[in-house]
Amino acid sequence: MIRTFIKSQKWLSRKFDLLLPAKYRRDGNRDYIEAVVPKYLAHDDTVYDIGGGKRPFLATEQKRALNATVIGVDIDPVELDLAPRGAYDKKICADIALFSGNQDADLVLCQALLEHVENVEAAFASIAAILKPGGLALIFVPSRNAVFARLNMLLPHSVKQSILYGIFPEKQKKQGFPAFYNSCTPAGLKKLAAANELAVIEERYYYASSYFSFFLPVYVAWRLWVLLFHALVREQAAETFCLVLQKPVR
Repeated sequence: MIRTFIKSQKWLSRKFDLLLPAKYRRDGNRDYIEAVVPKYLAHDDTVYDIGGGKRPFLATEQKRALNATVIGVDIDPVELDLAPRGAYDKKICADIALFSGNQDADLVLCQALLEHVENVEAAFASIAAILKPGGLALIFVPSRNAVFARLNMLLPHSVKQSILYGIFPEKQKKQGFPAFYNSCTPAGLKKLAAANELAVIEERYYYASSYFSFFLPVYVAWRLWVLLFHALVREQAAETFCLVLQKPVR
């Protein structure tokens, strides 16, 4: 009965969203996957997948079609070993905040990772060191300014997991890692990009999230807050965002 109720609330929340302008309905993670990364992928690229673990961004068939060299970097060796056979040409078990790059990457993919890193400043320096001159870093991250992020930082980890998996059991294999959100705002990451001489060549901001869709009154209240917050601080109110950064050619 509870599952049926939650399902009905999610359906009503989706219907409510149809009343809002399209930009408030665009799913950031999907846009990153379907629009942003394909725009910058090229044949024969050397691609570093940072934090991809057992779910690399590029499927093995796609990697072969592009003749790409994909290097997986993850802090957890078990996650790397669970990746599909042939997905990575090389696996590196390392904390991105401590990793020293070789300036050989055409493309760095960093999807929903930085919020889980305590020292984001060091992680950005590592990403800059991985990129070759002219190389691109495609970063997607949930914002520290989002209501769900604030709740995530306040609640004990065990409580967060119980709530998340109870309401959204489908997220159990994909989410639930400890999150810090250090510097994870549009202003914060752009400041780190500038400090590492990375130029912002594209930025996308998203105002959609499913976390409060389990109960329509809560969802509506959250939606009204997003609209007000956006009117006050513009893109700093984004729930998630994407930055495309380029290392300069000397």
